[in-house]
Amino acid sequence: MDKEIPIPTRKTLLGVPYDHYRLADGADLYVTAFGRPFLGHLWPANWLEPEWFKKSREKLAGTSTVYRVRTKPVAGTGKDLVVKWCRVGEDVPLDTYTLTKFAEAEFNTPYEEFSLLMEMRARAQPGTIRTHKPLAIFVPAKRLEPWQTGRSRSKIDVKKAKYRDVELDIDRQYILIYEWIKGVASTDPAAAAAARAAGFADAQAFAQAMLQRSIADMGQAGFRVLDVKPQHAIVRPHRRGGLVPDRRGRPAYALVDFELLARTPEYEERSERERRQTYLERQRDRFRPPERCDHFPAHLHPARLLGVDYVHGDCDSTRGKLWVVGRDPQLFDYFLPERWRRTPRLSLSASAQVYHTKSKDGIQLVWKVSPVGDPTSAADGSGAVAAHGYNSPFEEFAFAFELAAAGVPTTYPRAIYMLGHQSTLPPEARDPSRYASHRELRMPDGTPVLQPERNYITVWGYWNGTDEVVAREERLRGHCRGVNGLQALAEGRIDARELAAALDKTARLLAGAGVASTGLLATHFLLTLSPEDDLLRDVDGTVAVRLCNFELLRRSG
Repeated sequence: MDKEIPIPTRKTLLGVPYDHYRLADGADLYVTAFGRPFLGHLWPANWLEPEWFKKSREKLAGTSTVYRVRTKPVAGTGKDLVVKWCRVGEDVPLDTYTLTKFAEAEFNTPYEEFSLLMEMRARAQPGTIRTHKPLAIFVPAKRLEPWQTGRSRSKIDVKKAKYRDVELDIDRQYILIYEWIKGVASTDPAAAAAARAAGFADAQAFAQAMLQRSIADMGQAGFRVLDVKPQHAIVRPHRRGGLVPDRRGRPAYALVDFELLARTPEYEERSERERRQTYLERQRDRFRPPERCDHFPAHLHPARLLGVDYVHGDCDSTRGKLWVVGRDPQLFDYFLPERWRRTPRLSLSASAQVYHTKSKDGIQLVWKVSPVGDPTSAADGSGAVAAHGYNSPFEEFAFAFELAAAGVPTTYPRAIYMLGHQSTLPPEARDPSRYASHRELRMPDGTPVLQPERNYITVWGYWNGTDEVVAREERLRGHCRGVNGLQALAEGRIDARELAAALDKTARLLAGAGVASTGLLATHFLLTLSPEDDLLRDVDGTVAVRLCNFELLRRSG
């Protein structure tokens, strides 16, 4: 058996870590931490082999395709599984009550279902919510036609837009594998008889009591099931009569069926607010001494490149790489590309790919496609840009910190993302200077951090105040905001004389730090507007400037 199982890759999808196995026929198996001890049982050949599956399955009640299956013996023992075909993209056959109350209901994607379930389990008060454990997601290689799956392309497109960086193929099946829970549904006759022995008046009263209890327990954890039913609560009749009790003496129960599990609106709003506040505080403290930093998980690594500290790791959903500024591994997930890459964005430049967006965590960011390696001969008539070339993302971040240390106000560097797919510009067409100068900078696996066949994106904090002030006053006041020199001129906040003075001031600040810019422009610095919409000025009365472009900086002399 060991010879048949390849080495897995580690993937984290929607916050859930998986061991990802690619099978010889092109199928995929994603195994959770709960499933890892039972890998042999979960291997498709041990439960989905056609003849075995046909004779070993038991169809379970419900509108979905779900079975109880006994696996083939592994190390002498079989295991009972619940295997359920995911219905993402299909119409939801809800009863009138649910349809009226939750008209927005859509089936979860498999990764969404496991993610929400894991989160609910972690948030539930001890002893309240038990569930069957999510073990694995199996994606057969065979592709089906949409008419065979019953999926709506528009529904799938909505899910793909929401989770664009997580694989979801309309033509493939997704099978969720759960551990089997011993017991019967609260509506089962065996449960009713045991409930009467436990003091309940009748079967209907017991089923309703379990329904209301499960709703209350889930609500306390911040979750709800949009088609919640009494039969979703599994109880266990005691062999001596009555029902197996929980620690408080009530009938113990476990929940099943999470294809319509969702956060409550209140928890959704609160969790986003709390997650943002946590982010702001961690961002403020991102360079705290390593001995005080949280322990680095196995998939992340500390790195120091050109004098800047990073947390480095893989972007499993896109096969890219990510460097997050600082020493705090807890900041890494905030900058995974699925958190900000496909959120609504506003273009900030007519000549470059620069965008302002709010991430899925409510964090305002600016991301820029780095021009490193792009041909520069036509960038300006003097040829100065061509002689220097564009800085790498790592050089840009190093300059930002060097200037800040020298007293030059700058925007905040947050993360560098190396895309997983290859660049459309062939390596031979690129300016080779930066790849040569960076050849000694390596990732933990020995590959160069800067590669001519890849594109890079720099992620910056959207300027709305210092990290210290924003973390402290997030809920107390409005924020500052930045406008570049040309915007300020167009809006009538400054005149041409003040714009020229601001350009000269920026150049003098750079020169004082031993840095020059090849072609400084009025779009390379920001002016700051207070929460009251007033232009901030320094003590000498001149407008306060803050550098926001680092692509063409160089050291003087």
